[in-house]
Amino acid sequence: MESRILIYAPTGQDAPLAAKVLSTAAIESHVCATLPELAEELERGAGAVLTVEEALAPGGFQLLQSCVARQPDWSDLPIILLTGSGADSPRVRQAVLGLGNVALLERPVRTLTLITALHATLRARSKQYQVREAARRKDEFLASLGHELRNPLAPIRTSVSLLTHLYPQAAPVARIRDVVERQVRLLTRLVDDLLDVARITSGKIKLQRQLVTLASVMSHVSELCQQASEAKRIHIAWQLPPQEVMLNIDYARVVQIYANILSNAVKFTPQGGHVAVSAAVDDDALLVTIRDDGIGLDTDTIPRIFHMFEQSKTVNGQFSSGLGIGLSLSRQFAEMHGGTVNAVSDGVGKGSEFVIRLPVLGHESVRDAVPLAQQASADGRKMRVLVVDDNADAADSLTALLDLDGFDAHAVYDGVSAVATVAQQVPDMIIMDLGMPGMDGYETARAIRRIAGAEHILLLALTGWGQVDARKRTVEAGFDHHLVKPVELAQIVRLAGARQNRDRVQAAR
Repeated sequence: MESRILIYAPTGQDAPLAAKVLSTAAIESHVCATLPELAEELERGAGAVLTVEEALAPGGFQLLQSCVARQPDWSDLPIILLTGSGADSPRVRQAVLGLGNVALLERPVRTLTLITALHATLRARSKQYQVREAARRKDEFLASLGHELRNPLAPIRTSVSLLTHLYPQAAPVARIRDVVERQVRLLTRLVDDLLDVARITSGKIKLQRQLVTLASVMSHVSELCQQASEAKRIHIAWQLPPQEVMLNIDYARVVQIYANILSNAVKFTPQGGHVAVSAAVDDDALLVTIRDDGIGLDTDTIPRIFHMFEQSKTVNGQFSSGLGIGLSLSRQFAEMHGGTVNAVSDGVGKGSEFVIRLPVLGHESVRDAVPLAQQASADGRKMRVLVVDDNADAADSLTALLDLDGFDAHAVYDGVSAVATVAQQVPDMIIMDLGMPGMDGYETARAIRRIAGAEHILLLALTGWGQVDARKRTVEAGFDHHLVKPVELAQIVRLAGARQNRDRVQAAR
């Protein structure tokens, strides 16, 4: 299908003659009699389009131009245009300027010339398909890599938290804990960035919008960037609107937009420098400006910094650490929200300024806002928690951490044992890995929900997969929440507390 030649020449004998010539040369083709048929066949795939000058009358040119404009990055659809003899016509010049990959063949065309030209065209098109396949394999690799990297991060994080609980006053332990926590946060962020690249390029990212305040977003951003700024003695000045600003956004993605740009400003600002974050509402848009007095950008660099895997140089001329995808993700997430990200600089050594524009809600929406988190509260009885994970280190460390935090936690290492344990005593909460061998988390969850009394269990899926399709599958299997590794204990506590509060309210009724 993708190697065939679509022929569109609605008048005269060009179409049947061309189809006959291609048939003798064993080149697959399809003659389109009308523009709607051409549009339909282009959607199904084509190695190239063979058309004639007369077919570019109003309608034909617009259709091909629209198809060319909507192509994915890897594609450059070849168009072979058979022209009349003599000087170029306005239609031919229009095609050359507006249709991209156009090759002209002047009629009458020799059979050998046409066949040779189409063979060369199909070889070039085949290279494009190879690029597409390489991109697909890269995305699959990144998604798989992110999943595999997340698994060891989870027990590392929980083990470090255990050290803090066991030796709260030991200074050497605190220093080791701080080092490991910093590195785990860095690795987690790099893994998340890799997965976001794969999701964006495969079109699997969907925004999970909710009403939130700008203040809550910026508080989170400040926490994420505080450690790096303090390490370089960089002062971050915040100037936010005095009134409450409501946003209908994907909270995690917008935090990512601002945190990526702010951390970038900190990275490229020398020791003791300054960064300013200001926000203002302009009609129906929120403008956030992040300025720094760092190394700045030259005119040639500004258009490239938003490209994927583009890395800038530091003050000493070395390439910076990281993957070079943070700014690209920020711009793409902003555009998904209907916003923009732009950068300006007066030149090298004169600092940089990034302006992020996002839509903002009116004040009438403030009363509809919902809190992002609810704090857990004790009800006098320890919650019984079952941890299910075939990674024994991950299961045991999380169980120990939950015990120290006041839960009655127990671990099993496969789905069959989990079902048997629930059948004997129904717990209040189950935290379960999805990717277990044999009876996986989805099947285990469905089996548990069928047990009498298990319908009220708070069932949390704990996994390295964060894609939208994975989240949909967990809901269908009976899970209440989908947590992506490595998960913070505070997140589990918050969900447990929210369930306790809900159950108390229902009991009071």
